Amino acid sequence: MKLWMISKECDKKDCPTLYATDRGTLLIQGDRPEDHGLTLPAHEGVVEIPVSLIKKAVADGLI
Repeated sequence: MKLWMISKECDKKDCPTLYATDRGTLLIQGDRPEDHGLTLPAHEGVVEIPVSLIKKAVADGLI
């Protein structure tokens, strides 16, 4: 899989980031919340990102 960064929320290495893939999908880097209360299959997970990350990517015309 090839991917490229679309948008990120800070200038550090470990911050919420949105990536596009050559599969026509998105990857999202964020914190793994433990208190979400969801029942997820073992192969799935959730990450938490600020809404402003998506707004920034849309405003920049990236998605």
